[in-house]
Parts: sequence; structure tokens; C-alpha cells
Amino acid sequence: MWEIVTAGGWLMLPIVACSVVALAIVGERFFSLRSGKVLPENLVADVWRMASTRQLTDEKIREIQQGSPLGRVLAAGLTNRSHERENMKASIEEVGGHVAHELTRYLNALGTIAAVTPLLGLLGTVVGMISVFTNITTVGVGNPAQLAGGISQALITTAGGLMVAIPALMFHRYFRAKVDGLVVDMEKESLKLVDVLQKRQAPSRVAQG
Repeated sequence: MWEIVTAGGWLMLPIVACSVVALAIVGERFFSLRSGKVLPENLVADVWRMASTRQLTDEKIREIQQGSPLGRVLAAGLTNRSHERENMKASIEEVGGHVAHELTRYLNALGTIAAVTPLLGLLGTVVGMISVFTNITTVGVGNPAQLAGGISQALITTAGGLMVAIPALMFHRYFRAKVDGLVVDMEKESLKLVDVLQKRQAPSRVAQG
């Protein structure tokens, strides 16, 4: 494998570097975008139970906020639970936008790698072919083996670039779709909590009126 990399010339170095970065991003995103980590199971039910038993103190809200991305969104609504429904939704949507942005962390870099590595491979091919034709003009076509070796070296970079770009593009699209799904699920869970809290507070507001 290393012989193939060295045979591709100096442009294989940035391609290999891109592959290492892409692999690191994919591993990190797989770890960070786990459903159980982003959307802890039964979190809304636990929050509602604490709210119904008057255990939802400021310290508990901070713990919920620091526990997960969904917790951050729910905490925004809980902080404003004494306000009207629209105020709660506005605070949830504001924090939800920040959380959604954080969930897409490094995905732009992964998309850039998917777009750039084929171009690096193509550049390596062009540079290699220029070298081949330079040799032809210098020594002629009397050595087919030398020409074949030069062409092979030129094509290695294209193959290397595509081998990095194709999986990078696939994972980029996969993580984008996963983030979209997680954001939709967070919105559903947070609105569920808003509706439950508002229904609970409605009788007290009527009594006060």
C-alpha cells in the first residue's frame, strides 16, 4: 500500500491527509450523534414527573441542560414555563437552532474533503501526464515501459482521490440526514413537554382569573 502511495507522487500526501481527517470526523460524528446521547430515552417523562411532584428546581434544570442536546432544548422551555405558550416555544426554537448548528459540527469539513480530493487526484493526473509528455519530447517514445510507468503514476492520484471522496460524500449525506431526523425528534419532544406543562398550568390560570 505504501508503495502505491509513494508511486503517486507528492500530491498523494494531501490526499492521504484528507483521508485521515475524514476518518477522524466520521468516528467522532458516529460517537456524538448516537440517538441515546442526543435524545435520552424517557427524558420528557422524567421531566414531567419532576414538574408534577414539584421537584423541578433550578439545580435540576441545570442538570437537565448539561445532560444532552435535548436537555438543553427542554431546559430553555422549563426556564420560561411560567410564561405563555408562545414565549416557551420561542425560547425553545432559539436554543434549538444553536443545538442543531452544533450537531452539524465538522460536517462542512467532511463535505469539503469529498469535493476537494477528486480535484487533487485530477491535478495529480494532469501533472503526471505533463511529465510523461515532457519525457516524450525529450527522449521520444522508444521506451514503452517508462511511458506506462509514468501514466500509471499519473492515474494513481485520481484513484486515490476518488477512494477518499466517495466514502466521505456518503458519510456526509448520511450524517446530514441523521441530524435532520434528530432535530425533528427534538422538536417533537420539546413541543410535547410544552403542551403538557401548559395544560397543567391552565387550571391555575383560570382560577386566578
